Amino acid sequence: MTTLLVTGANRGLGLEFCRQYAQAGWKVLACCRKPEQAQALNSLAANHPAVSLHALDVADFAQIDALSHALAGDPIDMLLCNAGVYGDTGNNGFGSLDYLRWLDTFRINTLAPVKLAEAFLPQLKRGQRRLLVSVTSLMGSMADNSSGGSLMYRSSKAGLNAAMKSLALDLASEGIGVLIIHPGWVQTDMGGMVAPTTPQESIAGMRQVIENFTPSDSGRFLNYRGEQLPW
Repeated sequence: MTTLLVTGANRGLGLEFCRQYAQAGWKVLACCRKPEQAQALNSLAANHPAVSLHALDVADFAQIDALSHALAGDPIDMLLCNAGVYGDTGNNGFGSLDYLRWLDTFRINTLAPVKLAEAFLPQLKRGQRRLLVSVTSLMGSMADNSSGGSLMYRSSKAGLNAAMKSLALDLASEGIGVLIIHPGWVQTDMGGMVAPTTPQESIAGMRQVIENFTPSDSGRFLNYRGEQLPW
């Protein structure tokens, strides 16, 4: 059975990833901070025995190591780094920046996906697909930035893009591909209900991009339609 580990699995894009992959017959290792409070995820797991819930706060690197140790014997075909935070608020922009909050945003959005890749590299190497997927944002694109603002989120996603581009090169010799993917502007807690894309549409599109992945795509910055995005 093809195995997926996904972070931030309790709501939004993460929950929809779990739902669609479970329905497609994958084994899903669904990770979130408080599984006992994730009602929708627990309901999904009750209907799909191949979905298992795992407590994981990606900001706590010791927890990442502990989960990797607990899953040491499990091959993982795809590691999907989905958990993320926005960071910016209306009262912490330039002139009144909360630098500790900025550091936390970097830890979750930029450092944690690299830590996950490092911790779960042995499991990925034993998988068949050997794919590392990071959910990023077009807001991490410097070429696309025409409005400014959102310093914390933009910089953390730009950092994620740069780190994943490097990992695509560094892990090529291990046979591991790296996909850097923008889900679009989606109707989630972060995107808001005025967003034009539903989670179902976004995940279906990203699944198709993942399904069509070839080694030549490793390290490219794509959107959920498979289109190349500017760095």
